[in-house]
This record gives sequence, C-alpha cells and structure tokens, in this order.
Amino acid sequence: MASSLLVLALLAVTGALVLNRMTTLSDHLVDHSSPALTAAIRLETALVNQETGIRGYGVVSNRVFLEPYRLGLVQQRQAERQLRALAGDRTSEDDLLLVRERARAWQRGFAAEVAATPAGQPVVTTEEGARAGKAAFDELRRALTAQQRHLQISRDDNREALRAATSLRNGVFGAIALLVVALALLVSVALRRAVTGPLERLSADARDVAGGDFSHPIVGSGPADLRALGQDVEAMRRRLAEELTHSEQARTRLDEQAAELRRSNTELEQFAYVASHDLQEPLRKVTAFCQLLERRYGGSLDDQARQYIGFAVDGASRMQTLISDLLEFSRVGRLDHEHTSVDLEAVFADTAEALSLAVAESGAHLTHDPLPTLTGDRTQLGMLLHNLLSNAIKFRSPDRPCRVHLAVRREEGMWRFTLADNGIGIEPQYAERVFVIFQRLHTRQAYPGNGIGLALCKKIVEFHGGVIALDPAPLDAEPLDPGPLATGPLDPDPPATEPGTRITFTLPATPAGTTPANPPG
Repeated sequence: MASSLLVLALLAVTGALVLNRMTTLSDHLVDHSSPALTAAIRLETALVNQETGIRGYGVVSNRVFLEPYRLGLVQQRQAERQLRALAGDRTSEDDLLLVRERARAWQRGFAAEVAATPAGQPVVTTEEGARAGKAAFDELRRALTAQQRHLQISRDDNREALRAATSLRNGVFGAIALLVVALALLVSVALRRAVTGPLERLSADARDVAGGDFSHPIVGSGPADLRALGQDVEAMRRRLAEELTHSEQARTRLDEQAAELRRSNTELEQFAYVASHDLQEPLRKVTAFCQLLERRYGGSLDDQARQYIGFAVDGASRMQTLISDLLEFSRVGRLDHEHTSVDLEAVFADTAEALSLAVAESGAHLTHDPLPTLTGDRTQLGMLLHNLLSNAIKFRSPDRPCRVHLAVRREEGMWRFTLADNGIGIEPQYAERVFVIFQRLHTRQAYPGNGIGLALCKKIVEFHGGVIALDPAPLDAEPLDPGPLATGPLDPDPPATEPGTRITFTLPATPAGTTPANPPG
C-alpha cells in the first residue's frame, strides 16, 4: 500500500511536469514559432511587392507602379519589427540580420535608383546594373528562403515536442488512472478483509445473541478498534446473560413463592371456613348452655355464680365478634371481588339507615357533600363508611351534640374524602397506631370493640388504590361540582373547625366517559 502510494505520488509529480512542459511548448508554438513564420512570409511578400513595383515602374515610368514599392517598404518595416520581437534564438537573429542586409543592398544598389527617376522619363540602366540588381534580389530571395526554412524547422520541432509531451501526458495519466483503479481494488479488498469481514462476523454474532442464544460468545477480529468493540460487546453479552440468569432465578423463586402463597391462601380460606363454622359453633354452645344454666338454676345461684356465668357469656360473645371481624379483615383483597359502578350517595344512605338506631340514641347529625359515583366493591365501600361513621358516633363528646360531615373534592384523578366529627379526637402521636389491627386507645369498659375497625378501613382503601390518614392538611382543592351528582343533606355549618377527628382517604375517580369494568346489572 505504501509503495503504491509512493508510485502514485511520483506519477502525479511527473504528470505535473509534463503538463508544465506541454504548456510551455504550446505557448511557444502559438506565441512565437507560428507568428514568426507568418511574419517571415509577410516580409517576403513585402519585398516581392517592392521588386514588382520597381520592375513595373522601370518599364512604363508611371508613378502608379511605385505604390506597391512604397507599401512594401511599410510592410517590410512592420514585419521586421515583429520578427525582432519574436526572435528567440541566435539563428533567428542571424537570419533576420542577413535578410535586412541583403534587402538594403538591393534597395540601395538598384531599387532606390530606379524609384528616383522622374516620372515620364525612361529609366536608363546598364546591362551590368540590371544583372547586379537581379543578383542582389536573388541573394535576398535565398536569405528569405533560408529564414523561412529555419522558422519552419523550429515550428516543426515544437510541434513534434508537443506531440511527444502529449503522448507522455496520456501515458502518465493513463498509468495514474490504472494505479488509482488498482489502489481502489486493493483498498476494497483490504477493507473487506480488515473491516467489513470482521464487522459482518461481529454482526452475525450479535444477531445470534439477539435471537435468544445468550450463551453464544462474541469474538472480535480485525483491527485493534474492532477487537476492542468486540470485547465491549462480549462484556455486555456476559452482563446481560448474568442478569438474565439472575432474572430467571428470581422468577423461579417468585413462581415458587406464588405457588406457596396460593397454597397459603387456600389454607387460609380453609381456616376461614373452619373459623366461621367449626370455631363459632362451640362458642355458641357455651353461650347457650351458660344462659340455659342461668335460667334453670338461677334461683339457687348466688350473685358471684351469676357473675361468673355473665363473664363466660360475655367472653364467648366477644370471641364470636372477634372471629367475625378477623374473617372480614382477612377477606379484603384476598377473595375475588367484582368492581362495579358504585353510587356513594346510595351507599351512604344505606349505611346511615343501618346505623339509624345508634344515630337516634346518640342524637348524631350526619351530613355530606354531594357524593360521586366511582368504580369499586360496593360491599367493602359500605363497610368503609360503616366503620368510619360508627367510630365517629361511638367516640362522640359528652359535652356537645354529635355532628359528622363527609366532604369530598376532586384532585388529579382521585376523589379525596374527609370525614370530620366533633368527638373526643385522637392525639397526634397516635396517628399511625390507630390504623394497626388490635390497637386500642381506650379500655373495653369505656368503649366497646376489638380495635379492628380502622385497620379494616385502611385495608379497604389500599385495596381500591387509595390512601387513608388521620388529620391531613386543610382542604384547599376546588369544591365538587354537584351538577350531575345526587345531592344529600348539607350541613350549613360543618364541624371542620371544631375539636374532633378528621380522617382523610382517597379513591380513584372513574375517568369521564369510561364504562366501569363490571357495570351493574
């Protein structure tokens, strides 16, 4: 490759020299040789015209015949000036000098004497003078012929040199063209072997890996850059293979865990069945027999015995309630539930109806903003409202009438609900604890229950894709547009600013114009 480039450089230099030589020869031929020969021919024509005019004037002695002579003198001077300017070598200068000398000899010795004869008088010349004039002009003719022959030879030599330079130029440029073609072929073959071939092999290996054969090694070949690229791609393949192996192992573990979880869920469902039937049945018997014992032998039992029987009945009843609550808690998100379009206005009304006895006993006043329709599990959303409202009524303040208000706002694709009451409230340090199962802030003697209600609410809200918290930041969103929604009773003075508890939870809003996944029948 290097030698070829050196030869190409030499040929290029040679071609440049040949082109310069051709330019020089062409310029000399066009600007010197051909104009000089033309000027020599014009000089000969001017001298011949002079000789013709002198001969005619000598015969008829008419000045009209001297016009060619006079005009020839002018043309002679012009041609001589041009020849002097174009003379490029010693031979041209000597030829011009000889022609001038012989022209002057003929003109002084013969032509001037004839031209000086007055018009109308016969020109008298001796025979010897005529022969001398003719001999002088013959000498001039020979000098002109020699001059023209030398100029013709010089022009022919220039033409021949130009043809030779043209042939050399064609040969040099032909060689350059052949060498360029050969270099192109050589470069193509070299690229094929050094670049294209390794790239194709690298691409084929990469395609095999992309096709799923992650164990196929990628081997770089060719120049150092391509080998480095192959090493980088191979490192990437190994990394991907390791990640894939790790992912497969993780997926296998996940499958195993999923199978284990399904088995555990099956066992949990079986446990739930046992708990709902087999475990509650003995409790019902204990309660029934204790009550029967009290009725049959009540007259013979003292107060302490009746107290013991009451403890047994109360414990069995609380155990039944606890089992039922645990069953409800475990069912949330575990069993298959159909998500349908749920009208919270209707759910709130049903919940308020179910709590009507507690509302009447407590004198509670339940109000709410216009509630939306959303997608979810109607039973679980009913349990959510039931637990929140019953807690608000249960933990009412003895110092003021119980008032509960459910507010709602639309915020970025979610409904944000806030249930505010004016009850006894919850200390901020217990904001997280109240949502943990079995966590109670009061004794059972003060407030009945098992500590499952808010934990169940948290599980229901999270199952529906929302969050629930105690005492959030004040509401600052735009109020709900009640236009298309059913309106409920509105509290003209909701207890948002009174002491009490505020529980906020969010539920996803059904997109406008979207049909729920399981529309109601």
